[in-house]
Amino acid sequence: MIDSTEFKENLGLKEIPVELEKLIYFQNHISSGENYSQGFGVLIDDKSGLKSWSEDENFLSRLFPIAQANGSGSFYAIWNDGTGKTLNQMPIVVFGDEGGVHIVAENILQLLHLLTYDTEISVDFDTAYFYRDEDDYEESEDLGEYLKWMAGDYGLAQIEEPDELIKTAQERYKEQFEQWSGQYFEY
Repeated sequence: MIDSTEFKENLGLKEIPVELEKLIYFQNHISSGENYSQGFGVLIDDKSGLKSWSEDENFLSRLFPIAQANGSGSFYAIWNDGTGKTLNQMPIVVFGDEGGVHIVAENILQLLHLLTYDTEISVDFDTAYFYRDEDDYEESEDLGEYLKWMAGDYGLAQIEEPDELIKTAQERYKEQFEQWSGQYFEY
């Protein structure tokens, strides 16, 4: 179970986006981590994963790790791009467990929509993408509940082309993110 208060305190925030509050509720009371979308689960992270990229306080203060992205150590973080957006409108970044850092969504709701594809994100140095081999695919146990929740709360159906959403987010934020993060680590 993820305690919302502890989650906020860990990130040094008084509030988190309502979308994230609802997702934590969903994960705690309707499903559990990795049971509604393969490899995904909201988690409380002390920024130890981010510190493996840079320990600079300016870097750490503008990133908020919120969830594991796959079963091998990649994770999602909200990036404060410095433009004064509310937390729920800030871009989402995936940090790969074997390298690679990429913008994957324009905001938290787009990340939630990506999760409806129900497969782990693949992250390498050059790209982040979703791939599903239909012959080997096994639907997550609670995917149906997650899809019902997404449709009811956000009017969103299961995404068919997740890489299109990633491409759009990267067109908007990739260059800006790489300029900013390039001050702290090399690509």
